[in-house]
Amino acid sequence: MKQTNPKTNKIDYYFQELKSWKKEFEILRSIAMGSKLAEEIKWGQPCYTLNGQNIFLIHGFKDYCAILFFKGALLKDPKNILIQQTKNVQSARQIRFQNVSEIKKLKTIIKSYIKEALQIEESGKKVKMKKTTEFEVVEEFLRRMEQNPKLQTAFESLTPGRQRAYLLHFSGAKKSETREERISKHEKNILNGKGLND
Repeated sequence: MKQTNPKTNKIDYYFQELKSWKKEFEILRSIAMGSKLAEEIKWGQPCYTLNGQNIFLIHGFKDYCAILFFKGALLKDPKNILIQQTKNVQSARQIRFQNVSEIKKLKTIIKSYIKEALQIEESGKKVKMKKTTEFEVVEEFLRRMEQNPKLQTAFESLTPGRQRAYLLHFSGAKKSETREERISKHEKNILNGKGLND
């Protein structure tokens, strides 16, 4: 049975006000509405959930729009169409589209991927995530923690998710000076027990 959602007007408004990918989003929405999922707006995007658990969302970028499956890494992907956005994305996978005809061509396949994503959620399967200790700690941050033991203690007191966010942010900079700048910028927040986006 389809879950009803009291936020329908907000969601309808979202789709009416779209500036880009309007037609593509309409078709993706109609495919999504054929499933037994509740429709919500999360992170400013249409998100489809089962008993409060995120299954997939629809989002748009400059060059493409996409369906993002939260546990996409567990999908079989027989058509080899799932994309890992970056090497650091562990669980989510996208199917990308550049126009309406691409969506129409893949309509049946999209539905089968949604069906499988639902089965995965209902089975309780989880993506085996890399442990925080397996993430790279850049040399600049190691050095900073050696110089300031309070920083190390504060960092180790953060939740694993917050630690990972910082480590990915620091290691995402190619130049050493940029890494140093990022560490300096966030040092106070770490000492205050805050995450990257808190």
